[in-house]
Amino acid sequence: MFENKNILITGGTGSWGYELTRKLLKFNPKQIRIFSRNELAQVNMQREFQNENSIKFIIGDIRDFQAVNEACKNVDFVFHLAALKHVHICEFQPEEAIKTNIYGTENIIRASILQEVKKVIDVSTDKAVEPINLYGMTKAFGEKLMLRANESNNQTRFVCIRGGNVLGTNGSVVPFFKKLISEGKDLTLTSREMTRFFLTVSQAIDLLLKAAEESIGGETFVMKMLSCRIVDLAEVLINNSNDKNIKIEDIGIRPGEKLHEVLVSYYESEFTYQHSANYYVILPTHPSPKLYDHYKHLPKVNFLKYESSTNLISFQEIEKLLKQGGFLE
Repeated sequence: MFENKNILITGGTGSWGYELTRKLLKFNPKQIRIFSRNELAQVNMQREFQNENSIKFIIGDIRDFQAVNEACKNVDFVFHLAALKHVHICEFQPEEAIKTNIYGTENIIRASILQEVKKVIDVSTDKAVEPINLYGMTKAFGEKLMLRANESNNQTRFVCIRGGNVLGTNGSVVPFFKKLISEGKDLTLTSREMTRFFLTVSQAIDLLLKAAEESIGGETFVMKMLSCRIVDLAEVLINNSNDKNIKIEDIGIRPGEKLHEVLVSYYESEFTYQHSANYYVILPTHPSPKLYDHYKHLPKVNFLKYESSTNLISFQEIEKLLKQGGFLE
């Protein structure tokens, strides 16, 4: 599918971008374009992939339509990863989140249609479902814009994927906890009741590639994910450290933070199908006949809501997940 194709990755210098680039290289693409605004991050990534001649690095911001349009020329696939992602940053600087996550997404859509890109895969988040924070709201807008774009043209196909918390990504909880532990400091926790969905970076990229390969446009792919209490995750990390005296300090929920996240809402479950053993696919409320016919043979899901507070994994399973992600020996 990707052999001898041109691929654009927005926000490609992050953890997702590194892993996606590694996996895409195995398909022998013609060119992978890494589009981001961070010069130092691009230099570091160039050093990591210095022997890969098919990678091209492009400095640019998705807020700049001209830059996005130029990057999309002769591109077959766009993986849209670029976003402002930290909840508290978006809460206190909402105008910046709107510029990047909404206006930037509009630029990706316009440029992709103008340049006749074959398919755009948009990376969304569980926080876009029943959003209470500005980050989630902007990502929910992004999903709506992508799925609407799929209906508004006959050339470029648009598909969304939703992920949970990816272990080890920049600014995520596991590296933060491990840093505190290495410094001998107590771990700070916003609530002992809080639960989250988790997956490894490799699993997240597999979801991206699955959506790219099997989607026909207009649908949202969701992976079955493990969920756990954050306090259990913290205790597993402490128990596997050399300092068992580290405490867990409850500091209270931050602005815009949820106790539990949702990947499929009550409203969406009626339109959600069991795609395979590991994936669900959500259709719009009014899918096109082509989209409905493509998935109508699949069984509907048997849950009313897919929330992180259900089917929590044990300490042993958390330990296994952390080992898979390379965070425990």
